[in-house]
Amino acid sequence: MDETRITLDRLIRDRGEDYAALSRLIGRNLAYIQQYIHRGIPKKLAEEDRRTIARYFGVAESVLGGPLPEPSETVSIPRLDVAASAGPGAVAEDRAAGRMKLDAAFVRSLGARAEALSAIRVTGDSMEPTLSDGDDILVNRDDGVTRLRDGIYVLRAEDVLIVKRVIVGEDRQVSIRSDNPAWAARPAPGMADIQLLGRVVWVGRRLA
Repeated sequence: MDETRITLDRLIRDRGEDYAALSRLIGRNLAYIQQYIHRGIPKKLAEEDRRTIARYFGVAESVLGGPLPEPSETVSIPRLDVAASAGPGAVAEDRAAGRMKLDAAFVRSLGARAEALSAIRVTGDSMEPTLSDGDDILVNRDDGVTRLRDGIYVLRAEDVLIVKRVIVGEDRQVSIRSDNPAWAARPAPGMADIQLLGRVVWVGRRLA
């Protein structure tokens, strides 16, 4: 028995399925899958049958004898040697400390240009539970003052980086807040005192 048939047989057994039910799934006679696995008839699954079975089991078609997937296009994002503080503030020293490889389609789904993204680390707890100490975040530097709206931004106050929630009121007045209620009474800098560096668009998940 070749590797493809062994793999399919194992999937059927591991998932508690049976040959007849899988044959019925692809619109074949009830003995079709059993004959394919144990007698080698047909020699290979038809393309549509293979696709249907792969989707049903949630596996790549390549494990059932299909072609290997094309390698995805990747982009390289700088990982900066700096932390955006969800706390007292981190001194800004924007040095690249390596690169992060990301799928190009994923970057496009964020609505960002790869050239405008930077990866940095969060320190402190003032943005809990949204952001936690040690989180890696992606910052879109294109998404700044000219597109300002409610969201989480990395800001520079003098020579210190902070990450805070920016709220834009109906009168276009802007306020800066922490998500952690324990920090609610602590003053945040006013917009006149800061430079807005970019919007946080991802932290292990997309941020709305």
